[in-house]
Amino acid sequence: MGANLSGRVSDKEGLVQPRLGDLPESCVAMVLMNMDPPEICKLARLNRAFRGASSADLIWESKLPPNYRFIVDRVFDETTKLKISGKRDIYARLCRSKSFDGGTKEIWLDKNKGGICLSISSKALSITGIDDRRYWNFIAIDESRFQTVAYLQQTWWFEVSGEFEFQFPLGRYSLFFRLHLGRSSKRLGRRVCNSEHVHGWNKKPVRFELSTSNGHRAVSQCYLDNPGNWVDYHVGDFVVDNPHALIKIKYSMTQIDCTHTKGGVCVDSVFIYPSGVAKEP
Repeated sequence: MGANLSGRVSDKEGLVQPRLGDLPESCVAMVLMNMDPPEICKLARLNRAFRGASSADLIWESKLPPNYRFIVDRVFDETTKLKISGKRDIYARLCRSKSFDGGTKEIWLDKNKGGICLSISSKALSITGIDDRRYWNFIAIDESRFQTVAYLQQTWWFEVSGEFEFQFPLGRYSLFFRLHLGRSSKRLGRRVCNSEHVHGWNKKPVRFELSTSNGHRAVSQCYLDNPGNWVDYHVGDFVVDNPHALIKIKYSMTQIDCTHTKGGVCVDSVFIYPSGVAKEP
């Protein structure tokens, strides 16, 4: 297809007719700037002009978040920075999930719109009683992107919180806790769920809270349910109106009614991503 489009042909009078491949790369680049990244990659296969234009820095800089330099400095080490070959390379690297802060956090870009998505491991959360193995344990599990979750056997006082500071592009963001009632494992190649310790979550709802340094706050309550399945519990939304300011986010979930115990929950992570954007890379 590319060869046919880029070749020149003559009409009956012998005049050479321009074809798509004759377009200057600068003109092609202006067209590609108005397209989403997946469309740009498809058109790059058409011919040499489109392939060359699709690598232009001005195209990919327009697809990167405005604060991409902050992200590069925060996420990539010096060795990786030296290997980066242009804006398209930065975009491609960020579209692949990248861990940072000692492997306790991951960041990636939505492949279609370039929105920032973040995941924060349970090991980066403050969990009351986490050091007492009678109540909590970190367990290995392949259903977590971090390969480890915090598992609660039983407690009277359920309290999990955290905070995170970052530069976010303009927009509205949603924050979720990813939880699972019961302990899943593999047996003879099949997934099974042990619900032995699951109790107490139907008596009182869990309280979720979110606050940000730019003045946003959200509070919600929800009963934990659906044992055997991972559930993303929506804590709330916040809006970023200054892409160059550091935003500190505080988030928590609590169930501190000490009239009963509760247990059997896996705490995997916290997700932050643009509202309406799929969170998986």
